[in-house]
Amino acid sequence: MTTLVIGMGPAGLAAVKSLKEAGLPVEAVERNADVGGQWLYGAPPSAVYASTHLISSKRTTAFADFPMPEDWPAYPSHVQVGEYFKAFAKHFDLYPLVRFNTEVRALEPQGQGWRATFSDGSSHDYTNVIIANGHLSDPLLPKIPGDFSGTVMHAKNYKTADIFEGKRVLVVGMGNTGCDIVVDAIHRAKQVLWSVRGGNYFVPKFLAGKPADEGNHKPKRFVIPKNLRSWLHEPILRFLVGPPERFGLPKPTHRLYDRTPIVNSLVLQHLGQGDVALRKPIKEFRGNSVVFADGREDEVDLVLLATGYEITFPFLADLDPLDWQRDRRAPKLFLNVFPAKDNGLFVAGLLEGAGVGWPGRALQTDLIAAYLKAKDDKRSAAETFRREITAWHSAPVDKSRGDHGIFVDFLQYKRDLQKAIARLR
Repeated sequence: MTTLVIGMGPAGLAAVKSLKEAGLPVEAVERNADVGGQWLYGAPPSAVYASTHLISSKRTTAFADFPMPEDWPAYPSHVQVGEYFKAFAKHFDLYPLVRFNTEVRALEPQGQGWRATFSDGSSHDYTNVIIANGHLSDPLLPKIPGDFSGTVMHAKNYKTADIFEGKRVLVVGMGNTGCDIVVDAIHRAKQVLWSVRGGNYFVPKFLAGKPADEGNHKPKRFVIPKNLRSWLHEPILRFLVGPPERFGLPKPTHRLYDRTPIVNSLVLQHLGQGDVALRKPIKEFRGNSVVFADGREDEVDLVLLATGYEITFPFLADLDPLDWQRDRRAPKLFLNVFPAKDNGLFVAGLLEGAGVGWPGRALQTDLIAAYLKAKDDKRSAAETFRREITAWHSAPVDKSRGDHGIFVDFLQYKRDLQKAIARLR
């Protein structure tokens, strides 16, 4: 009845801990040499760059039962985050349960469970598999017509700002990564252009000297509906930061809590100072030039694409067991965890939403453990929960949940997970 956990980033760490504490047999594999997943700087799958810091504060991001050190800054660096994950694994004695430098090459149905084939040639059968391989490893590369004589790279391969020294740089994309890289480039490049498409909200890291996100995480009896929260907080942001369109950026067409905001006010300061110039989306490459949608043309040396990532499960030849939505390039999962069929597959960590943090991932894996425990004990709670999953999957897809359908409202989502766990225990 052993469960396999694939990946030892924050979701994988949480999964091993949840199952271990529930008294359920568990093994884990990690393709890197240590825990941390994306936060293992320098590892081939990692998209972390030298200037990376948390965009949510340490108190809202850290696991609830393992706070970060008090003497650490409010927004720790990737170095500190990497140390934190290693300390977490040691504290809860998770290392003995993990095989490092080992990839899952294939995952195939076998009887009532799954057979995993590993990179060392071995294979083993498992009753359940928790997939926690992350979704920031496989770059999403836009198809741009024409040929470019300079350098084109994805943000996945960006590590340090020395690559910008003395160059004319174009950064494409307005996520948190794109904004960070624009700020990095400004201090080294000869010229920085920034190509943006849609609008977004900008949130400061600090308010009155305190992390801006802590107020949203204080225990509350009731969760204010997302739209009402947006209505209340958008005017405050306009007052504190200013409307993005005042800086030349597109006006957001969504509400504040419908998408992960940009936690970077430095990039707005640089826009206001004229350190970076905005451009429309790219139309085509033309030799050493980039032509934009409005017809403008600029010569550049380096194009850096901060254009996001594909959700992939390379070890699954058939994605149907995860109810893959081909039009959205993502699985359809109840609570971002459960496929429609009771097939022993679960996904942890496949979600977007500022404020979820690692406690949200731990709630996901506590729910998986509670469900497996209820099934083992043949309690009716597991059957009732399975009917909830089936009913949800029978309903139409919610097209408002971002490009992949993995965005969650962190307050309501955590509350939903907590209630589900309570029903199963």
